Amino acid sequence: MSVQEIIVQKLHDGLSPVHLQVDNVSHMHAVPADAETHFDIVVVADSFAGLRAVQCHQRVYQLLAEELSSGVHALSIHAFTPEYWAQKGEVPTPPECLGGE
Repeated sequence: MSVQEIIVQKLHDGLSPVHLQVDNVSHMHAVPADAETHFDIVVVADSFAGLRAVQCHQRVYQLLAEELSSGVHALSIHAFTPEYWAQKGEVPTPPECLGGE
């Protein structure tokens, strides 16, 4: 199973999201070809209700602790409640990586 597939499975199991998108964006960074080190995550879950953004991110970090300690270098997390997602429905475009060159 790829790292991306593991991330998807752990987030599904741990958060029961109504929307989940996990993109491997490693190719945009200074890493070897076919790396699985950088991921953009959009997760929409009822379990985020009443939590501050930092608390939502902490839940994701807890679920992915093993991956973060064994090769995943960076996560861009966009965590929303279904109500917020229904209003916004999009995330801002991330900035280009300037490091590693």
